[in-house]
Amino acid sequence: MTTLETGDKAPHFEGSDQNGNTISLSDYSGKKVILYFYPKDMTPGCTKEACNLRDHNDVLKEKGFEIIGVSADDEKKHAKFAEKYDLNFPLLADTEKEVIKAYGVWGPKTFMGKTNDGIHRTTFVIDEKGKIENVFKKVKTKEHAEQILEKY
Repeated sequence: MTTLETGDKAPHFEGSDQNGNTISLSDYSGKKVILYFYPKDMTPGCTKEACNLRDHNDVLKEKGFEIIGVSADDEKKHAKFAEKYDLNFPLLADTEKEVIKAYGVWGPKTFMGKTNDGIHRTTFVIDEKGKIENVFKKVKTKEHAEQILEKY
């Protein structure tokens, strides 16, 4: 599904987070970014993934990483999700799916025998110069931070 690969220039994005703040990729110039795409706030897998990243955010920051989560949920849903689970990183509200499509993570998914379009759980590590350094297509929701740290 994902067409972006290691070495590609990361598509620029700009949008609002759960607090109404505008964030863009250029805000993170000079830093490594963990840009993770997930299907939906408050669902079991997405909650496990977000909490795992939250719990390891200090270690990831020590290694120079900043985390940004992205889904098609709106700011209000993101705010409830972030508050309920005490998330310590921004969640980009991509209701128009512009960022989701730019990163190639929108497409057909099969769940319980039915195929529908949706977000493919994918994480991009973007280097300090805006290049994609790593792509995780098979995300382990309960151990995603460890999965990333294994590579760094």
